[in-house]
Amino acid sequence: MKRSPNIQAHAARTAVTALGALWLGACAVGPTYRGPPRVDTGSGWTQPAEDTRTSADLATWWTTLGDPVLDRLVATALSDNLDLRQAQARIREERALRDRAAGGYAPSVGASGSVNRRRQSKNGPLPIGSIPGLDRDQTIYDAGFDTAWEIDLFGRTRRALESANAGMQAAQADANDVRISVAAEVARSYLTLRGAQRELAAREASLATLQQTLELVRKRLDAGDAAQSDVDAARARLAAASAGLPGIHARQRAAALGLSVLLGAPPERELTLLDTRTAPITLAPIPVGERADILRRRPDVRAAERRLAARTADIGVATAELFPKLSIGASGGFQSLDAGNLLESASQTFSILPLISWRVFDGGRVRAEIHASEARQQQAALAYEKTVLSALGDAERALSNYQSGLDAVQRQNVALEAARSSYAHAQARFKAGDIALTDLLAEERVLRDAEDAYARTHTATAIDLVALFKALGGGWIPLAPRAAAIPGWAMGVCMPEFHAFRLPGIPQLA
Repeated sequence: MKRSPNIQAHAARTAVTALGALWLGACAVGPTYRGPPRVDTGSGWTQPAEDTRTSADLATWWTTLGDPVLDRLVATALSDNLDLRQAQARIREERALRDRAAGGYAPSVGASGSVNRRRQSKNGPLPIGSIPGLDRDQTIYDAGFDTAWEIDLFGRTRRALESANAGMQAAQADANDVRISVAAEVARSYLTLRGAQRELAAREASLATLQQTLELVRKRLDAGDAAQSDVDAARARLAAASAGLPGIHARQRAAALGLSVLLGAPPERELTLLDTRTAPITLAPIPVGERADILRRRPDVRAAERRLAARTADIGVATAELFPKLSIGASGGFQSLDAGNLLESASQTFSILPLISWRVFDGGRVRAEIHASEARQQQAALAYEKTVLSALGDAERALSNYQSGLDAVQRQNVALEAARSSYAHAQARFKAGDIALTDLLAEERVLRDAEDAYARTHTATAIDLVALFKALGGGWIPLAPRAAAIPGWAMGVCMPEFHAFRLPGIPQLA
């Protein structure tokens, strides 16, 4: 059967309208994101660093400490830590939301089928009983489809996709931030445990010396060479030193329990670490690179920047509500009173319905939403600036603490070597009969106290090193996330931007 010219002309006009809508499909109102605001990052580190031309290996910095047990713990935590697994689940959530936003470019299509058995009233508006061949009882068979497609004339879908892409990238940066934190927390807990073990060994050696001193003073009291006050003083020193033992035991046990939880395991799993010993890590200055480099490495800065991009795109989503919306609906199928001829051409039905809707007046709600989106954008810009400054402050403090810690370790090492040398001389003099045993034990107490102080200082500085690696953004390799592409058939000639990208009062990133 030939189509009439009117039907053909109507179909042609519909096709032209659709093609025109597609041609305009890439137009997007609202501000186009040009990058983050500038923030004054300064001219460099505020105090001299070891090497600002190069940077230490930050991707897997814990391997540079040379402890295979720590390597195992960090690897397990990066695989099984529950916070990190939650962050990965949030990435999957944001990716699904991104895919949902990208689905706005495609039409929605549905299919339906039904069998409707009905009885019509004889007393209704139609004289059912007086029309020949028209039964009061009917069974209507219906099968077909319907589709609806909103053309993205002013970029609402495009801006929504931009926002969703930026949200997904922010979630990826958040996950990298969690990864850095997990690796640093594992290293901190492990070094705390090992440091407590070395402090405990030094404290127990000191207690042994104090115990010998007490026994010797008691013998001298029995011999009449010492007073009771000397015994009481020796016992007081021994009791004061032993009073610190429970705290050291508690610290190392708490570190082991915390490690197990960080690894996504029951708290008691890593308690076996209490029965093993390792050599202390070597502490030395590390090359930190340029201070501005941390802004490219820190995932929290990346996440704040991506959230600013998302809030910028949200302005376009809100702005698009000021403009008309063009939707095309179509449906077709078969309808018959007899299932036997349901699929014949005479049973075909179809309809095409272009629809333009426009919120001409809504009491200012759209413009209020635009203003709210602009305010959220400014908040995100300020949050980005704060994140940048906080990152710089973290790095400066961490570098200062570590350099001060290295100086303290060096000074404690000098004191320790001097105490060892003095004790060696005291041993030689005691063997020669030049000094009494009490003098030798006094020199040994000085040595044990120096060992105790060195162990505590070394542990604190090792933890400062972990904090420095974390502040520098160590622990992840930045990868460019794959964004959802805009379909090629949605490209076209864009209209001028409706807004300029303005952030009043906020400096631009230097």
